[in-house]
Amino acid sequence: MQDIGFCLILSGILCVLFTRLKIPTIAAFLVAGVLVGPEVGGFVTDKGNIETIASLGLTLLLLVIGLEMDVKKLLESGKTLILSGLLQFPLCVAFGYAVTLALRSTGWSMVSGTYVPIYVGFTVAASSTLLVVKLLQEKYQMDTVVGRVGLGILIFQDIWSIVVLAVQPNFQNPEMGTVGLTFLGIGIVLLTSILLAKYVLPTAFKWIAKTPELMLVVATGWCFGLGAFGANLEHILALIGIHLHLSVTMEMGALIAGATIAGLPYAHEVVTKVAVVRDFFVTLFFVGLGMGIPRPESIDILIWAAILGAICVLARYVVFFPLMYFTGLDRRNAFVGATKLAQISEFCLVIAYLGLGFDHLESRMVSAVIFGFVITALGTPALFVVADTLHDRLGSLLSLLGFKIPPVIHASASEEESPEVVLLGFHRVASSLLHEIKRTRPEMLKRMLVIDFNVALHAKISATGARVKYGDISNTESLHHLGIDQAQVIICTIQDDVLKGTSNTQLARNLRHLNPTAMIIVNAVTLDSVPSMYRAGANYVYLARIETATALVPAIEAGLGGQESLESYKRGQEAARGVISSREEALP
Repeated sequence: MQDIGFCLILSGILCVLFTRLKIPTIAAFLVAGVLVGPEVGGFVTDKGNIETIASLGLTLLLLVIGLEMDVKKLLESGKTLILSGLLQFPLCVAFGYAVTLALRSTGWSMVSGTYVPIYVGFTVAASSTLLVVKLLQEKYQMDTVVGRVGLGILIFQDIWSIVVLAVQPNFQNPEMGTVGLTFLGIGIVLLTSILLAKYVLPTAFKWIAKTPELMLVVATGWCFGLGAFGANLEHILALIGIHLHLSVTMEMGALIAGATIAGLPYAHEVVTKVAVVRDFFVTLFFVGLGMGIPRPESIDILIWAAILGAICVLARYVVFFPLMYFTGLDRRNAFVGATKLAQISEFCLVIAYLGLGFDHLESRMVSAVIFGFVITALGTPALFVVADTLHDRLGSLLSLLGFKIPPVIHASASEEESPEVVLLGFHRVASSLLHEIKRTRPEMLKRMLVIDFNVALHAKISATGARVKYGDISNTESLHHLGIDQAQVIICTIQDDVLKGTSNTQLARNLRHLNPTAMIIVNAVTLDSVPSMYRAGANYVYLARIETATALVPAIEAGLGGQESLESYKRGQEAARGVISSREEALP
């Protein structure tokens, strides 16, 4: 307990400092582990305590990862995501393997281990779920094309990582029979967990539903119980006369436990309770990893860490980007998505850590993987910022290599009339706006143009009756070419947090220059930004939060009149606007 206390004290201090310096907090946990560990501070020297802390954190971290896996999303993801998700991981493993073999030909001792090439492949094949999701949430990009595709690929990577964890114990003895027994063991644990999750756990959670604090206790009990069942599977089967060499690691059991709970009706409550202590689990694991980092014996470890980071980033442009592009994603979103996934995954740290325990890797190789993770983690926020700019600067080179932007579809002569209304960008608000126009003013759709570079949505937009064309709304030449200088009303509903390469203020200024007579409507995020937008040339500026608040006041007033009053208000709204769940929008 004292050792854990030292870990948490230093982690807390460093988290505050790292957050202030805008450095990922996972790096703070690793540094805290280094400082309290035997190599530097010496506050924690017992190797058994270090391994216990890391193992506990790893088991609970995998429970959380299992809880947050949403396999249903994969079934709704379409060709681009499914093909990219299935092929990306093995292709990246092959890429990393090949690069390592090339480096081995130089005689460098850092890449001389038997299993080093395959572990390098694993290291560069997966991206960091924790970092990517955190930054997507902070930048309000979860519902963008890049956000949805990125999350889907991360889920596929988690599934591939599960496969790696399953076969990892058999790397030294890769006979099909041994590997088959491993998957048989996982299958038994999975089947057992599914049956218990279907017939036992719902009743158990129902009994404790009125005492929510017990949700965490039961969830962690289920995690370690299923893990212990898998770890002792051989002995359990021997009791009923089945003698097979079967065992499933505690970590795999925890992952399965989390995934099976995720499908329960009480999953949301369980996830909420576990999320409260999720950071505690993550802290223990990464601090434990940091304590296990040996003092760098030579500069080679840091050089290899930098090379690992470079191979990881290079793999995003050699594998990720072409895959997403050729499976249907437009060039910009494919390039930007690949760039934002350019970091080593925390799951790779798990794989490397277990590889050390299986004697597949030396400690210096694990240290290099950890340092490589830190390097790419520190660079991830910057990559999020420069992704679009980098695409624009490399546009000519990408076109030369065969990665073309979608061609502008020229409409027929009857359709080439100048648009009266132009909608710049297409996201949630624009989707609802288009639905409202179709419902109340369908004749307007014939003279309406939507400009957006998400070609995946163009068919759905066209189905509403509006015209849609590919274009970068931050590029004034593109806007001019698309005839925006003839529009009567121009609207941008995309907030500055999501816009790339421009802002609503800059848009208003550019649009006023292109079309001096148009009525320009833009949106603001903060109150103090509104005056600058009017000065830039906007005719009307709205704030989504004010529009939402205005719409909620009548509902609150109806609610004060009681349930019947609120139900009456609801029926009136549905009569006027339709039932919300029945709206058929381009973006659900």
